[in-house]
Amino acid sequence: MRIDSYIEDLLYNYNCVVVPEFGAFLAHGKSAALDLSTNTLLPPTKSVSFNAQLSKNDGLLVSHIAEVKGLAYDEILSEVEAVAGDWKKRLNQGDSIELFEVGKLWLNNAQKVQFQPENKNNFLTSSFGLSAFAATPIQRESLKEEVEELEERIPFIITPEKREQSSFRPWLKYAAILLLAVSIGTTSFRTYNQLQENQLVTQENARKQVEQHIQEATFFDSAPFELPALNIEVTKKQLGKHHVIAGAFRIEQNAEKKVAQLKEQGYNAFYLGANRFGLHQVAYDSFEDPKVALVYLKKIKRTESPDAWLLSER
Repeated sequence: MRIDSYIEDLLYNYNCVVVPEFGAFLAHGKSAALDLSTNTLLPPTKSVSFNAQLSKNDGLLVSHIAEVKGLAYDEILSEVEAVAGDWKKRLNQGDSIELFEVGKLWLNNAQKVQFQPENKNNFLTSSFGLSAFAATPIQRESLKEEVEELEERIPFIITPEKREQSSFRPWLKYAAILLLAVSIGTTSFRTYNQLQENQLVTQENARKQVEQHIQEATFFDSAPFELPALNIEVTKKQLGKHHVIAGAFRIEQNAEKKVAQLKEQGYNAFYLGANRFGLHQVAYDSFEDPKVALVYLKKIKRTESPDAWLLSER
């Protein structure tokens, strides 16, 4: 199974995508910049890097693939871990791994994983549609030198008659500018007043329509009948601060199915809620004492699921 396309999809919305048992692809925001060597203005973007130390499964990638394919979380987790194992084997054999639209992975002489991003896609959604812009510098000094050279070659002779006529031209120019400014200001003021009047009329019409709908609303012709009061005793499970997690699901219905399955097996399972990644978490049980929770976690890992983990609240 190829998972590079799923990694690419998640990098648009998340800054960390972990491949279980392999490493994490990290996206860092980068401001707009000017490449002086090519005179190119680059838009804001996300630069992608790789960290082999972040290899613990956070459920994001596996849940995303399971949702897209409509398969069980545990089944997808096994396939992703198999892909990670294959990648490690290929790297140790000296091969490089090409991830489509993401980048290239290989081992250096020190047997450290190196990553070269593809840099073809801009994963920053706020910069969608923006591309690099080539700017041509203005050659101000060279034009100034050409003008000075022309002035030296071509003599200028100003007669008294021409000098006297040219003295009136600046006044005409300033008068034209002043007239244009007054005209624009008057037109803008009239346009602004017209927009204000249109807005007031629109608001008044909307208010009248709301009042009309309220008046036309149908209510009970008589007082509604009252049902007898029922006293129901509800017992709520007192949760501790330390939860032994059975799994995290992208779809809430899958989490509810998991709770029902664990309860049939005799566990005090319950739905814990969604985490900051939007994944719905299911717990085997909850404990107030962290030592008791750790003992229970070891038992679950040994007898039920090695992927169980402990979530402690502050």
